[in-house]
Amino acid sequence: MADTGADELDNTIVSEPLDLVRLSLNERVFVKLKGDREIRGRLHAYDSHCNLVLSDVEETVYVMDDELEDLKAIKKQSEMLFVRGDAVVLISPPSQS
Repeated sequence: MADTGADELDNTIVSEPLDLVRLSLNERVFVKLKGDREIRGRLHAYDSHCNLVLSDVEETVYVMDDELEDLKAIKKQSEMLFVRGDAVVLISPPSQS
């Protein structure tokens, strides 16, 4: 009979960058995108190009208000979202608190 402790350890080892993304599957992640956009949502799928599928997404777009010369945050909610990998700047795994 195999030692199940070793099997569990293999599932949490990060040896390549995308391993960290794999460990974040079905968890809420923070994704920074090109064009002053940020999204937070539950990660359902990804691929080697960093294409992402997220659910329960909150998207924040930052725009400059010329009249007030102030940065304005516009928030949108989406049930499901596909993010093209070439727009991804950063993927942050859930905080371990």
